[in-house]
Amino acid sequence: MHRFYATCRDIRDNIITIRGFDVNHIRNVLRMRKGDELIICDGQGKDYYCIIDSADGEAVSAQIISSVQSDRELPSKITLFQGLPKADKMEQIIQKAVELGVYEIIPVMTARSIVKLDDKKREAMKLKRWQAIAESAAKQSQRGIIPVVGAVTDFKAALEQTKAMDMAIIPYENERGMKATRAVMDSLAGYKTIGVFIGPEGGFEEQEVSLAKDSGIIPVSLGRRILRTETAGICALSMMLLMLED
Repeated sequence: MHRFYATCRDIRDNIITIRGFDVNHIRNVLRMRKGDELIICDGQGKDYYCIIDSADGEAVSAQIISSVQSDRELPSKITLFQGLPKADKMEQIIQKAVELGVYEIIPVMTARSIVKLDDKKREAMKLKRWQAIAESAAKQSQRGIIPVVGAVTDFKAALEQTKAMDMAIIPYENERGMKATRAVMDSLAGYKTIGVFIGPEGGFEEQEVSLAKDSGIIPVSLGRRILRTETAGICALSMMLLMLED
């Protein structure tokens, strides 16, 4: 069944109204009409099973038949602190991270980040593009929420954000021993909010890793091989998913 998203303000009196780009997709691409069934998610973890009541004009309205809490979300909220990579790698990282169940993505400027988003207008355009990719990936993977791509922040500010989390990890190529990593992964189920730091091309500088350790962030190994930044996040999140998914 096709899945779409609406905001809580679009839900009124047992009717959900869909506006924007999805209207054209429903009417002209999928050619859905009155009486067709679809799932509409409020983006906060609740799925509504609906029947289209009207597909005319600039909106689609659907009658709610039943609702359930989405079962597609991990029991822990994972925030990915991603060191800004070059080119379009960030788009791929966002897409795959959302598919793997991440709750939030924070782009981070690190010492070895090549990309510099100094222009506010350019940054706003990037964030809009990244958020659209997150929404598309959420639809494809039938997520109960649309993960938020936060504003670009610096490394020290990112470390500060972890103080409100239950725990955080930082994969580091100089960290040795998968036994310790397994112990950390085994403990994840006991935490509700988890941060994971992934470096850009070239990884983190030793000083950054030291600052992370001083902030209580746990260094882990992802194995003996050196991974690209777009691979490291997928690897770490896959390990975490294995331990968290029921």
